[in-house]
Amino acid sequence: MLIEQAVPGLPDEAILRESRTHPELFAQLFDAYHGEIYRYVAGRLSAAHADDLAAETFLIAFRGRARFGGAGGHVRAWLYGIATNLIRRHHRDEERKYRALARADAADRTRPGDHDDDNRIIARVAAHGIQRDLAAALRSLKRGDRDVLLLVALAELTYPEVAEALGIPEGTVASRLSRARKSVRTALGGADPTRDDTRADDRRST
Repeated sequence: MLIEQAVPGLPDEAILRESRTHPELFAQLFDAYHGEIYRYVAGRLSAAHADDLAAETFLIAFRGRARFGGAGGHVRAWLYGIATNLIRRHHRDEERKYRALARADAADRTRPGDHDDDNRIIARVAAHGIQRDLAAALRSLKRGDRDVLLLVALAELTYPEVAEALGIPEGTVASRLSRARKSVRTALGGADPTRDDTRADDRRST
C-alpha cells in the first residue's frame, strides 16, 4: 500500500506502519502529537527541557518505528512512554521543580505569565490555593506512582494507554493511581486537583 500524502481518518498505527517504507509520512505523527508531548514535558520539568525532550521523543520513535507493537498498539501512548522514560533521566530537575513550587508563594504563581496556561494541574492548584502542599505531595510519591498519576492527570491517558506507555499491567496502573491519589488527598486535606471527575469513566476504557 502506498500513501503519498495525508489521508484523513487514517489510523495512527497505519501511518506509522507505512512510514517504515515511506519515512516522510512520519511527519504526520509529529504534527499531530508534538504539541501535547511538549506540554507534558513542560508540565513535569520546564519549557527549556520540553524543547529538547519533545524533539528527542520523536527522534527515538522514528528510529524505533519498525519495532512498534503493531496491532493493538496505541501510537499516542507509545510516544508518552518514550517521553516519560526521558523525563526519568531528569528526575533531579523534576525534584528541584517541586521543591521550588513548594517554596513559592501561591499568589505569585497565579499572576499572568508565571505559569503555562496549558498546565491544567497548576491552574486547578492555583484556584484551590494549595500549590505548596501539592508540590510536596508529588515530590514524596514513588517515581512509578508519580508517572501514572501525571500520565492520567496531565496527558489524560486511559488506563490501558498508561499500561502500554509504561509497560505494566492495567491492574498495576489502577493500584498505583489509587495509592498516588490517596497520598495527594491526605496531603491536601481531602482535595485532589489532579482529578477531573468529568473524565473519570473515560480513563478506564480505550
